Amino acid sequence: MFMDSVMLGSLTVYRRLLAEHVFTNYKPPPTSSSSSSSSSSSSSHSSRSVFLPWYAHGLAGIAAGSTVSFIAAPVEHIKARLQIQYAARKSARLYSGPLDCIRKIYRHHGVRHGLYHGLAATLLFRSFFFFWWASYDLLTTLLQSRTSLAPPAVNFWAGGLSAQVFWLASYPSDVVKQRIMTDPLGGGLADGTPRFRSWREAARAVYREAGWRGYWRGFLPCFLRAFPANAMALVAFEGVMRTLP
Repeated sequence: MFMDSVMLGSLTVYRRLLAEHVFTNYKPPPTSSSSSSSSSSSSSHSSRSVFLPWYAHGLAGIAAGSTVSFIAAPVEHIKARLQIQYAARKSARLYSGPLDCIRKIYRHHGVRHGLYHGLAATLLFRSFFFFWWASYDLLTTLLQSRTSLAPPAVNFWAGGLSAQVFWLASYPSDVVKQRIMTDPLGGGLADGTPRFRSWREAARAVYREAGWRGYWRGFLPCFLRAFPANAMALVAFEGVMRTLP
Protein backbone atom coordinates (compact mmCIF):
# COMPACT_ATOMS: atom_id res chain seq x y z
CA MET A 1 0.00 0.00 0.00
CA PHE A 2 2.80 2.41 0.89
CA MET A 3 4.75 1.51 -2.24
CA ASP A 4 1.73 2.09 -4.49
CA SER A 5 1.03 5.40 -2.76
CA VAL A 6 4.59 6.57 -3.42
CA MET A 7 4.44 5.34 -7.01
CA LEU A 8 1.14 7.04 -7.87
CA GLY A 9 1.96 10.16 -5.90
CA SER A 10 5.37 10.61 -7.52
CA LEU A 11 3.84 9.83 -10.93
CA THR A 12 1.43 12.73 -10.44
CA VAL A 13 4.26 15.05 -9.43
CA TYR A 14 6.45 14.07 -12.40
CA ARG A 15 3.56 14.53 -14.82
CA ARG A 16 3.02 18.03 -13.53
CA LEU A 17 6.73 18.89 -13.67
CA LEU A 18 6.93 17.67 -17.27
CA ALA A 19 3.85 19.69 -18.20
CA GLU A 20 5.17 22.86 -16.55
CA HIS A 21 8.83 22.69 -17.59
CA VAL A 22 9.24 20.44 -20.64
CA PHE A 23 6.04 20.10 -22.66
CA THR A 24 4.86 23.65 -22.08
CA ASN A 25 3.63 24.16 -25.65
CA TYR A 26 1.83 20.85 -26.01
CA LYS A 27 -1.79 21.06 -27.06
CA PRO A 28 -4.00 17.96 -26.83
CA PRO A 29 -5.91 16.76 -29.90
CA PRO A 30 -9.36 18.33 -30.24
CA THR A 31 -11.08 15.01 -29.59
CA SER A 32 -9.33 14.63 -26.23
CA SER A 33 -10.18 18.06 -24.90
CA SER A 34 -13.84 18.26 -25.74
CA SER A 35 -14.84 17.94 -22.13
CA SER A 36 -13.17 18.04 -18.76
CA SER A 37 -14.10 14.44 -18.06
CA SER A 38 -12.66 13.16 -21.31
CA SER A 39 -9.28 14.86 -21.29
CA SER A 40 -7.17 12.01 -22.55
CA SER A 41 -3.88 13.72 -21.79
CA SER A 42 -4.76 15.09 -18.39
CA SER A 43 -2.71 13.96 -15.45
CA SER A 44 -4.32 10.75 -14.20
CA HIS A 45 -7.18 11.41 -16.67
CA SER A 46 -9.12 13.04 -13.88
CA SER A 47 -10.71 16.48 -13.60
CA ARG A 48 -7.29 18.21 -13.45
CA SER A 49 -6.08 19.71 -16.71
CA VAL A 50 -2.39 18.79 -17.01
CA PHE A 51 -1.80 18.01 -20.67
CA LEU A 52 0.97 15.73 -21.95
CA PRO A 53 1.63 13.55 -25.00
CA TRP A 54 1.40 9.81 -24.41
CA TYR A 55 5.17 9.26 -24.33
CA ALA A 56 5.55 11.93 -21.64
CA HIS A 57 3.29 9.83 -19.42
CA GLY A 58 5.74 7.00 -20.10
CA LEU A 59 8.68 9.18 -19.07
CA ALA A 60 6.85 10.13 -15.88
CA GLY A 61 6.32 6.41 -15.32
CA ILE A 62 10.06 5.72 -15.56
CA ALA A 63 10.75 8.49 -13.03
CA ALA A 64 8.06 7.20 -10.69
CA GLY A 65 9.39 3.66 -11.03
CA SER A 66 12.89 4.83 -10.13
CA THR A 67 11.56 6.70 -7.11
CA VAL A 68 9.57 3.81 -5.68
CA SER A 69 12.45 1.39 -6.34
CA PHE A 70 14.31 2.75 -3.34
CA ILE A 71 11.41 1.58 -1.17
CA ALA A 72 10.54 -1.52 -3.17
CA ALA A 73 14.04 -2.99 -3.39
CA PRO A 74 14.55 -3.87 0.31
CA VAL A 75 10.90 -4.87 0.74
CA GLU A 76 10.98 -7.24 -2.24
CA HIS A 77 14.40 -8.50 -1.23
CA ILE A 78 13.20 -9.57 2.22
CA LYS A 79 10.00 -11.03 0.78
CA ALA A 80 11.90 -13.04 -1.82
CA ARG A 81 14.24 -14.57 0.74
CA LEU A 82 11.39 -15.54 3.04
CA GLN A 83 9.46 -17.10 0.16
CA ILE A 84 12.20 -19.61 -0.67
CA GLN A 85 12.39 -21.02 2.86
CA TYR A 86 10.80 -24.40 2.23
CA ALA A 87 11.71 -26.21 5.45
CA ALA A 88 8.59 -27.44 7.24
CA ARG A 89 10.12 -26.90 10.68
CA LYS A 90 10.74 -23.28 11.63
CA SER A 91 13.87 -24.25 13.52
CA ALA A 92 15.43 -25.39 10.24
CA ARG A 93 14.86 -22.04 8.56
CA LEU A 94 17.55 -19.36 8.42
CA TYR A 95 15.07 -16.57 9.12
CA SER A 96 12.21 -16.77 11.61
CA GLY A 97 10.39 -13.81 10.05
CA PRO A 98 10.78 -10.43 8.31
CA LEU A 99 12.38 -8.63 11.23
CA ASP A 100 14.83 -11.46 11.85
CA CYS A 101 15.71 -11.45 8.14
CA ILE A 102 16.34 -7.70 8.17
CA ARG A 103 18.44 -7.94 11.33
CA LYS A 104 20.66 -10.76 10.07
CA ILE A 105 21.22 -9.31 6.60
CA TYR A 106 22.03 -5.89 8.03
CA ARG A 107 24.42 -7.35 10.61
CA HIS A 108 26.49 -9.26 8.07
CA HIS A 109 26.16 -7.17 4.89
CA GLY A 110 24.93 -3.72 5.85
CA VAL A 111 22.53 -1.58 3.86
CA ARG A 112 24.10 -1.15 0.43
CA HIS A 113 25.28 -4.71 -0.20
CA GLY A 114 22.73 -6.36 2.08
CA LEU A 115 19.27 -4.88 2.37
CA TYR A 116 19.58 -3.12 -0.99
CA HIS A 117 20.94 -6.17 -2.77
CA GLY A 118 19.18 -6.21 -6.14
CA LEU A 119 18.54 -2.46 -6.34
CA ALA A 120 19.93 -2.18 -9.89
CA ALA A 121 17.70 -5.05 -11.03
CA THR A 122 14.73 -3.35 -9.38
CA LEU A 123 15.47 -0.06 -11.15
CA LEU A 124 15.71 -1.88 -14.47
CA PHE A 125 12.45 -3.74 -13.89
CA ARG A 126 10.58 -0.58 -12.96
CA SER A 127 11.90 1.31 -15.96
CA PHE A 128 9.27 -0.70 -17.84
CA PHE A 129 6.68 1.52 -16.18
CA PHE A 130 7.10 3.48 -19.40
CA PHE A 131 4.94 0.89 -21.13
CA TRP A 132 2.35 0.88 -18.34
CA TRP A 133 1.66 4.60 -18.20
CA ALA A 134 2.17 5.33 -21.88
CA SER A 135 -0.30 2.58 -22.81
CA TYR A 136 -2.66 3.75 -20.06
CA ASP A 137 -2.83 7.17 -21.70
CA LEU A 138 -3.28 5.69 -25.19
CA LEU A 139 -5.97 3.26 -24.06
CA THR A 140 -7.80 5.98 -22.15
CA THR A 141 -7.75 8.19 -25.24
CA LEU A 142 -9.11 5.34 -27.36
CA LEU A 143 -11.87 4.41 -24.93
CA GLN A 144 -12.95 8.02 -24.41
CA SER A 145 -13.09 8.75 -28.13
CA ARG A 146 -14.58 5.46 -29.37
CA THR A 147 -16.98 4.49 -26.56
CA SER A 148 -19.57 6.05 -24.28
CA LEU A 149 -18.15 4.46 -21.13
CA ALA A 150 -18.34 6.43 -17.88
CA PRO A 151 -15.01 7.64 -16.43
CA PRO A 152 -14.77 4.81 -13.82
CA ALA A 153 -15.33 2.21 -16.55
CA VAL A 154 -12.67 3.85 -18.72
CA ASN A 155 -10.25 3.78 -15.79
CA PHE A 156 -11.10 0.12 -15.13
CA TRP A 157 -10.45 -1.12 -18.67
CA ALA A 158 -7.48 1.15 -19.36
CA GLY A 159 -5.94 0.33 -15.98
CA GLY A 160 -6.32 -3.43 -16.38
CA LEU A 161 -5.17 -3.61 -19.99
CA SER A 162 -2.21 -1.27 -19.51
CA ALA A 163 -1.04 -3.36 -16.53
CA GLN A 164 -1.03 -6.40 -18.80
CA VAL A 165 0.97 -4.47 -21.38
CA PHE A 166 3.47 -3.69 -18.62
CA TRP A 167 3.84 -7.33 -17.58
CA LEU A 168 4.20 -8.50 -21.18
CA ALA A 169 7.13 -6.11 -21.55
CA SER A 170 8.73 -6.51 -18.12
CA TYR A 171 8.20 -10.09 -16.96
CA PRO A 172 11.59 -11.50 -18.08
CA SER A 173 13.37 -8.73 -16.17
CA ASP A 174 11.29 -9.58 -13.08
CA VAL A 175 12.36 -13.23 -13.31
CA VAL A 176 16.01 -12.18 -13.42
CA LYS A 177 15.45 -9.77 -10.54
CA GLN A 178 14.04 -12.58 -8.41
CA ARG A 179 17.07 -14.73 -9.20
CA ILE A 180 19.37 -11.97 -7.99
CA MET A 181 17.35 -11.31 -4.84
CA THR A 182 17.33 -14.98 -3.86
CA ASP A 183 21.01 -15.54 -4.65
CA PRO A 184 22.99 -16.43 -1.49
CA LEU A 185 24.74 -13.46 0.08
CA GLY A 186 27.44 -15.59 1.68
CA GLY A 187 29.91 -14.27 4.22
CA GLY A 188 28.94 -14.36 7.86
CA LEU A 189 25.32 -15.00 6.92
CA ALA A 190 26.34 -18.55 5.94
CA ASP A 191 23.48 -18.99 3.51
CA GLY A 192 25.59 -20.40 0.68
CA THR A 193 27.97 -19.20 -2.01
CA PRO A 194 26.95 -16.25 -4.20
CA ARG A 195 26.45 -17.24 -7.86
CA PHE A 196 25.83 -13.97 -9.68
CA ARG A 197 28.12 -10.96 -9.79
CA SER A 198 25.92 -9.07 -12.27
CA TRP A 199 22.47 -8.90 -13.83
CA ARG A 200 23.90 -10.39 -17.02
CA GLU A 201 25.18 -13.47 -15.22
CA ALA A 202 21.76 -14.06 -13.66
CA ALA A 203 20.04 -13.64 -17.04
CA ARG A 204 22.42 -16.12 -18.64
CA ALA A 205 21.80 -18.62 -15.85
CA VAL A 206 18.04 -18.50 -16.48
CA TYR A 207 18.58 -19.16 -20.19
CA ARG A 208 21.14 -21.88 -19.55
CA GLU A 209 18.79 -23.77 -17.24
CA ALA A 210 15.51 -23.49 -19.16
CA GLY A 211 16.08 -21.64 -22.43
CA TRP A 212 13.86 -18.72 -23.40
CA ARG A 213 10.90 -20.38 -21.62
CA GLY A 214 12.71 -19.80 -18.34
CA TYR A 215 12.13 -16.06 -18.63
CA TRP A 216 8.37 -16.67 -18.70
CA ARG A 217 8.02 -19.22 -15.92
CA GLY A 218 5.03 -18.31 -13.75
CA PHE A 219 3.82 -15.70 -16.21
CA LEU A 220 0.20 -16.84 -16.57
CA PRO A 221 -0.94 -16.37 -12.95
CA CYS A 222 0.87 -13.03 -12.83
CA PHE A 223 -0.76 -11.92 -16.08
CA LEU A 224 -4.24 -12.99 -14.94
CA ARG A 225 -3.84 -11.23 -11.59
CA ALA A 226 -2.60 -8.00 -13.16
CA PHE A 227 -5.91 -7.06 -14.78
CA PRO A 228 -8.32 -7.09 -11.81
CA ALA A 229 -5.79 -5.87 -9.27
CA ASN A 230 -4.62 -2.86 -11.26
CA ALA A 231 -8.00 -2.13 -12.82
CA MET A 232 -9.56 -1.66 -9.38
CA ALA A 233 -6.54 0.24 -8.11
CA LEU A 234 -6.81 2.75 -10.96
CA VAL A 235 -10.57 3.11 -10.50
CA ALA A 236 -10.00 3.95 -6.83
CA PHE A 237 -7.07 6.29 -7.53
CA GLU A 238 -8.79 8.19 -10.33
CA GLY A 239 -12.02 8.40 -8.35
CA VAL A 240 -10.20 9.99 -5.44
CA MET A 241 -8.32 12.38 -7.75
CA ARG A 242 -11.58 13.55 -9.32
CA THR A 243 -12.92 14.51 -5.90
CA LEU A 244 -9.87 16.59 -4.94
CA PRO A 245 -9.89 20.37 -5.53
